[in-house]
Amino acid sequence: MPSRTRRRFPDISSRAYEHPADKSALVALRKLTGFDTVFKALSGLLPERSLRLLFLSDSVRVSDEQFAHLNAMLRDACYILDLEKVPAFYVTQDPQPNAMCIGMDEPIIVVTTGLVELLDEEEMRAVVGHEVGHALSGHSVYRTILLFLTNLALRVAWIPLGNLAVLAIVTALREWFRKSELSADRAGLLVGQDLQASMRGLMKLAGGNHLHEMNVDAFLKQADEYEAAGDLRDSVLKILNVLPRSHPFATVRASELRKWATSRDYQRLMDGHYPRRTDDKDASVYDTFKESASHYSERAKQSKDPLVGLIRDLGNGAGDIGGKLRDKFTGAGGKGDTGPDPSGAAPEGA
Repeated sequence: MPSRTRRRFPDISSRAYEHPADKSALVALRKLTGFDTVFKALSGLLPERSLRLLFLSDSVRVSDEQFAHLNAMLRDACYILDLEKVPAFYVTQDPQPNAMCIGMDEPIIVVTTGLVELLDEEEMRAVVGHEVGHALSGHSVYRTILLFLTNLALRVAWIPLGNLAVLAIVTALREWFRKSELSADRAGLLVGQDLQASMRGLMKLAGGNHLHEMNVDAFLKQADEYEAAGDLRDSVLKILNVLPRSHPFATVRASELRKWATSRDYQRLMDGHYPRRTDDKDASVYDTFKESASHYSERAKQSKDPLVGLIRDLGNGAGDIGGKLRDKFTGAGGKGDTGPDPSGAAPEGA
């Protein structure tokens, strides 16, 4: 039972909290005939058994006797999200704050000592809920495959063109997995039901255990500045910066979670109106893709990113394409920009 009064979600489907891009991909994959059979067959090729033995032999398994407070959080999270089988949970020695949920047949949750030492109880509760959300969504299967393919890409890198196909798959999986992290953040909020704790946890991942030096509102302003800052060059650099990452940036995650927490969808969910797990088999691929398209269309309209703005302008039939490209790339074209001085004199301050 929860240690404090929080709402429980019996028979909740992971579709209730999944990010639209994550949801559409998962619904489509689940509809594929033989999908589960193929991936279970692949599990024989993946180092899952090795990982299980590694954590069992060289980490601390959470239980009533070891890290009992984490065990209570895990059972609490499974109770709230109605996950019947409690995943195995390990704490591993690593100063880098991190957590993951992996496994093909049965998910394993692993957190590092760096994360345990960094977060307070409510912040850690959101993280445990985050990982249980991964387990409920089935993300652990794809995360395990991503780890395997990433290692494979490194091993075949010496073969000319041999790793290009693997890298293409890894890149696509990473793009999906970044969206799945946004889904799991929502699951963490459903478990903790404390938005400020979720925000503090993300802020600590970015700036360490110095809460007296940080401010949630100022942190969220960084996300707004990041989205709107610069010109097209910055938009391209943002894409390049995020490509090798499995997680979105901390400020972006905080901003996305805040938007969802203030949405009508979240309020309806908290009121008990959510899709049920028993109806997952009847979920429509078309409807989920339509929802995803609608989500991105609305986000594109609201986005302040220069690249998105240019695409939006071009889609609206904006004229002077060459001029817009020049202005977007250089940041020029402000109201006060009257062109070069005919005298050829350098501007002041140059």
